[in-house]
Amino acid sequence: MKLNSLSEFELENEGFKVKLKRAIGRADVEVEEEFTEAPRMTARAGRKGSSRSPDPKEEEDAVEASMLIEVKAPMVGTFYQSPSPDSAPFVEPGTQVNPDTVICIVEAMKVMNEIKAEVRGTVVEVAATNGKPVEFGQVLFRIKPN
Repeated sequence: MKLNSLSEFELENEGFKVKLKRAIGRADVEVEEEFTEAPRMTARAGRKGSSRSPDPKEEEDAVEASMLIEVKAPMVGTFYQSPSPDSAPFVEPGTQVNPDTVICIVEAMKVMNEIKAEVRGTVVEVAATNGKPVEFGQVLFRIKPN
């Protein structure tokens, strides 16, 4: 961290989270570890006196949504769904992808960066808008793993 002038580093993967912080100007280093479980569905409590039971369809949708993998923008730039304006999109909802499948381009400083799926599954949603700016960490796609 010192070599690269990092003051904070956070890694989160499948319910496991590690966060490191380095105090600037001090010799010691703070280490914070946080272990969390994967998201779980919990029954929502109704209002006091309410006899409304949770909608099974809502619960099913929430469980399915929690199983989706979000592909996020690795940098700030402009999101493009196809290699050129007159080409078909790399992927659309329903497209099967593997870890090496190019799913979009993020242009940053006139450099076209191909973004790969990095998972095997089916594209469920394209969350970004073609030709529009994206922020670092913004969800670009949601993929159902298989």
